Amino acid sequence: MSFYNLHTHDFVRVAVGVPRVHLADPNANADASIRLARAAARRGASVCVLPELGLTGYSCEDLFQQAALQRAAIEALERVVRATAELSLVLAVGLPFAVDGELFNVAAIVCRGRVLGLVPKTYLPNYREFYELRHFAPAAHARRSEVTLFGASVPFGADQVFVVEGQPKLVIGVELCEDLWTPLPPSSLAALAGATLILNLSASNATVGKSDYRRALVLGQSARCLVAYAYAGTGYGESTTDLAWDGHALIAENGTALAEGERFRREEQLVCADVDLGRLAADRERMTTFGATARRHFDEVARYRRVSVPLELGTEGELALERVYERFPFVPSDPATRAERCREVYRIQVQGLARRLEAAKSTKAVIGVSGGLDSTQALLIACRAMDSLSLPRKNVIAVTMPGFATSDRTLDQAHRLMAAFGVTASTIDIRPSCKQMLADIGHPYARGEQVYDTTFENVQAGERTSHLFRLANLHNAPVVGTGDLSELALGWCTYGVGDQMAHYNVNASVPKTLIQHLIRFEAASGELSAEASRALLDVLATEISPELVPGSKDGQPAQRTEEVVGPYELQDFHLYYVNRFGYAPSKVAFLCWNAWRDASRGSWPDVPAADRRAYDLAQVRRWLRVFLVRFFAQSQFKRSAMPNGPKVGSGGSLSPRGDWRAPSDSDATTWLAELDTHVPG
Repeated sequence: MSFYNLHTHDFVRVAVGVPRVHLADPNANADASIRLARAAARRGASVCVLPELGLTGYSCEDLFQQAALQRAAIEALERVVRATAELSLVLAVGLPFAVDGELFNVAAIVCRGRVLGLVPKTYLPNYREFYELRHFAPAAHARRSEVTLFGASVPFGADQVFVVEGQPKLVIGVELCEDLWTPLPPSSLAALAGATLILNLSASNATVGKSDYRRALVLGQSARCLVAYAYAGTGYGESTTDLAWDGHALIAENGTALAEGERFRREEQLVCADVDLGRLAADRERMTTFGATARRHFDEVARYRRVSVPLELGTEGELALERVYERFPFVPSDPATRAERCREVYRIQVQGLARRLEAAKSTKAVIGVSGGLDSTQALLIACRAMDSLSLPRKNVIAVTMPGFATSDRTLDQAHRLMAAFGVTASTIDIRPSCKQMLADIGHPYARGEQVYDTTFENVQAGERTSHLFRLANLHNAPVVGTGDLSELALGWCTYGVGDQMAHYNVNASVPKTLIQHLIRFEAASGELSAEASRALLDVLATEISPELVPGSKDGQPAQRTEEVVGPYELQDFHLYYVNRFGYAPSKVAFLCWNAWRDASRGSWPDVPAADRRAYDLAQVRRWLRVFLVRFFAQSQFKRSAMPNGPKVGSGGSLSPRGDWRAPSDSDATTWLAELDTHVPG
């Protein structure tokens, strides 16, 4: 299997085709259907759906009852079927189909020169401008479950899902237009029967505001059923005697719109999107209520027939991913959405701390301020929590504690932050107590040797934490933690000290990349003084370092965090897809490489060109190995003892009481082996 082939990583390309309709001319419509099917196959699509009654047009009215049109539609279908023999594609095409003296509005599922099934429309609208019951019978009227077509027996009925032999995660369900508008759409039962992709052949007409409602239905159904949903609406060429048609094409996945066509186009169009079957499978595994619903409706679900689709999805050679993955999955790229996300995160963090203060019957909070990112965000939350409780910000007992390696820059930033936000500020020089501790335990530094080992570092971290907890005793105030989600994931925190231990950790489920944008959002809010905003921007411009080992004389830190644990922008990407979906390392690497390989994309349009970065596959692989070892083998014992803190986003948290429960003595062998086997070195 090729690493560079999207099929290798459980993706499938889905196409929606909207032809120009030739009303009551099945032969011309067959030409358009074949042309779109071939175009979809050239694009690498494995599935293509066309509109409702596409071989005749939807607005034929009483012409549907003409034997000549019915016969011509079957002949057109036969042409389409023959044309698919050369295509690696599942095609859904609509036509009228007569059986047992009744006419049905059906979707024909075609693959490799065969009709695999005919799915009749379940619900026929007969209100306002619709009168389908005048011409068609609903699926429930079917008196047989198989029909003979082109000399072969073909399954007939709405109780079918189509299972692709070469990709068992690709199970296709079908419904037609109005079916989606009903209180219990057939696609709901199809999803419970295993369908992961729903095709909707539609002929919904255009009225003001209807496209928004239609889009909401598609997105909502895809989210509710944990499916991908491909919707093909009929367009130009339908009769405009009383109606207009917009040719709405939409592909969604679990509530997210992946692709949408241009409405009211006169020319035919093809819309494609790469659907992540692995994500849908992961979501269903984790959402136990999905399986519970299937069991509750067992009798209805058990009636579904599983029709085999003779299609192999090739995994050799390159088939590039067209879907764009955000570089920062925790941070929306759209500025308006990003701003709203920041506001929501602040609300969650502030409410969590405010409630904890109330429960503790405390009107104060203690926090250590280093002048770095995490303590700055925690300080902002502490101040806002006091505001929400109508308490003075002086009730935030903020202390900065310079040690052996504290830089003038971060110390200055800490003082400026505390002054700008009006908290009760103090400075405690921990070096004397650290020297005493080092002497007490017989460390070489106490004898004048420049030994900067882990003990040297942790003595400083421990002294800071000891001071904070004793201040908490003195003021009857909880210690507000500062450690973030990224540090907890990588184990980049000292057990039992402030970045791992507190009375309440407001940043516990906030990753480093999101913290950066939360601070940037606050600095640009217009609600702060000029000095406060400048202080926040200076914090953002400071290189990330624990500052526990003395640096150079020019003020540069001796420790650069990202040189050890990797770039946080990559590690947060890895964290999101490992924790949220449980993806295999090879798939995480594939997604990360696709997101970060091209520097010209940048992060967002507002990122200066000089700040746009790229990582090649070797770099992605290197830092993913670091992540896997630190996450799976080295850090769980720290997470198992982490304090309370509010869950912020769907990306998850690592609380042992919530999203992540794992043994502290596991190892990373399985994940490293998968990475080494499937990702080119």
